[in-house]
Amino acid sequence: MLALSRGEDVSAAWMIAAALGSYAIGYRFYARYIATRVLRADPTRATPAERLNDGLDYHPTDRRVLLGHHFAGISGAGPLVGPVLAAQMGYLPGTIWIIVGVIFAGAVQDMVVLFFSTRRDGKSLGQIAREEIGPVGGVAAVIAIFTIMIILLAVLALVVVSALAESPWGAFSVGMTIPIALFMGVYLRCLRPGRVAEVTVIGVALLLLVIAGGRWVAESDLAAAFTLDPRTLVIWLVIYGFAASVMPVWLLLVPRDYLSTFMKIGTIGLLALAILVTLPGLKMEAVTDFAGNGDGPVFAGSLFPFVFITIACGAVSGFHSLISSGTTPKMIQKETQIRTIGYGAMLMESSVAMMAITAACVLDPGVYFAMNAPPAVIGDTVQSAADTISSWGFTLTPEQLTAAAESVEESSLLSRTGGAPTLALGLAAILADVLGGDSMMSFWYHFAIMFEALFILTAIDAGTRVGRFILQDALASVHPRLGRLRSSSWLPGVLLTSALVVALWGSLLWVGVNDPLGGINTLYPVFGISNQLLAAVALAICTVLLVKSGRLRHVWVTLLPLTWVSLVTLTASWQKVFSGDPAVGFLARRDLYQDGIDSGTLLTGAQDMGDMRTIVNNATVDAVLSAGLALLVLVVFADALRVCLKAIRNPASARLREAPYTPSRLIAPAGLVPTRAERAELAAAGLGPGGGIPEKEARE
Repeated sequence: MLALSRGEDVSAAWMIAAALGSYAIGYRFYARYIATRVLRADPTRATPAERLNDGLDYHPTDRRVLLGHHFAGISGAGPLVGPVLAAQMGYLPGTIWIIVGVIFAGAVQDMVVLFFSTRRDGKSLGQIAREEIGPVGGVAAVIAIFTIMIILLAVLALVVVSALAESPWGAFSVGMTIPIALFMGVYLRCLRPGRVAEVTVIGVALLLLVIAGGRWVAESDLAAAFTLDPRTLVIWLVIYGFAASVMPVWLLLVPRDYLSTFMKIGTIGLLALAILVTLPGLKMEAVTDFAGNGDGPVFAGSLFPFVFITIACGAVSGFHSLISSGTTPKMIQKETQIRTIGYGAMLMESSVAMMAITAACVLDPGVYFAMNAPPAVIGDTVQSAADTISSWGFTLTPEQLTAAAESVEESSLLSRTGGAPTLALGLAAILADVLGGDSMMSFWYHFAIMFEALFILTAIDAGTRVGRFILQDALASVHPRLGRLRSSSWLPGVLLTSALVVALWGSLLWVGVNDPLGGINTLYPVFGISNQLLAAVALAICTVLLVKSGRLRHVWVTLLPLTWVSLVTLTASWQKVFSGDPAVGFLARRDLYQDGIDSGTLLTGAQDMGDMRTIVNNATVDAVLSAGLALLVLVVFADALRVCLKAIRNPASARLREAPYTPSRLIAPAGLVPTRAERAELAAAGLGPGGGIPEKEARE
């Protein structure tokens, strides 16, 4: 604030200091208050992982490993791409939302959903809504949740395909994490149970080896074998998603997510360290003119509400609620660990978002806009791009663009939209100042591209499994004869529902890869809004559960973020459907291109009249889907309000569907580092730092 008021340059190091300091205060005080006073987590109560341990979906998992799995499961494209795109509004709005949003909204949602799902045998968010709110709001919630889930998975998969296509280094390195994870799973369960430190050292060493080997493969005769076209990648992603959703969690899903966490946090930590060493200044303005006029070249729309939609993961994300009510509650050892895993993992993801927006804002603004503005705006030559961006008030020359591309061994960086290349260039520029200089720019750039693919892929495997849970619950509720589908031990049901989930997002992905205007590309514009609508649904369900469980005086914990997220998302939905600006509103865009068809005029973005008709159809579909999802969410809100008012007027009528209390025999620390009392308890029980059931009680 002092630097801003004095008109001084702001160092990127202040962004790290602001974030880490705020995270520490939020975790130490606010998260502790919610866990102990609001939720009243009970260490003596057995979790579903302990009571229902089947070795398939339910499996008590060391809190350190589970934290890695949960973090990997929730961290998709959002914390990397969203903040980069939002940088067009300046570094200040995005930074404030990332820090404030995660402390009071995102981390709260993740922790509270995890707690209530754990109390209900790890049931999915949709099933909880149906049981606790009622059939009307519950069915609306299930339809909205599952629809949004498929869209999110297809979009995440599309980002992975874009990152790994024609990249032998990325394909080799990411592919090799699968056999490494299988080895780690067998090692930890069968060969050396409980030896988390050992398997961590082995896994990280193998991971570093395959990353280094990936570059060697890319430069060798083996490159052709790992140079995959987009369609081939789609097939492999579908196969992987199916396998990860049906295999036991301890065999592939958890160890691979745990392994990838070291890659993610290691890279982000290295970036933070490099920033503290080099102290680069933020070159982007604090608040740009695009924040007010809504005419940004990266995405159209004003600061409110679109910054809060663009930056989803890292502040608050509905996708996280699916992981918190999917795989994680079936593996958590103790209720007291929800603070570490639910709140802590979200803070970790927010730190990723902070690094992403910082990396984008240390770039020259002219280069940033040249990479993120479409050709229709800046042209397809370095001269036209430089001229256009200079007219916006930013300094940029064709020589700067050429030099930036040459530094990372790319033919051009113009219109490399989507956010990932921008993050890669910013990350490369910072790391090269510390490790290797200009000669290492290309290495760090391509390393970052591969890192992003690995980052996002972990959300697909966990997400597909959660999609299977949601579909199992939904189908089992249709008719009593289908009740068996809910059982994870009935293999035909598991295989069928998993196949249906991957078929849905896989078909959208396949069409999108083959048709730039079809498949998931049609639904991509509703990605951000649908994700935040899902967050509103999750917070609404949590609010109902707080009221029904007699925690009315603490209901503000979820009601405040629910109010804000609802205001943002419903405003954005309205504008995306009904805005008269064709760059923002779907219906206005449809009318514009329909007028072009009627007059025989070919408009920007279309190659022929066939594309014009496709754009009209896509805009219509997006408008209908956005309006439909918003209406479903409003139905959930109305029914949730009805249930809350009923519970407030007559508390005795409120019925909770919690699993009965069962005493826990399992001993495990609440945090990553055991307290002195926890160490003494573990030692007295003859257990290691990972905890477990004492041998005497296990025999009984």
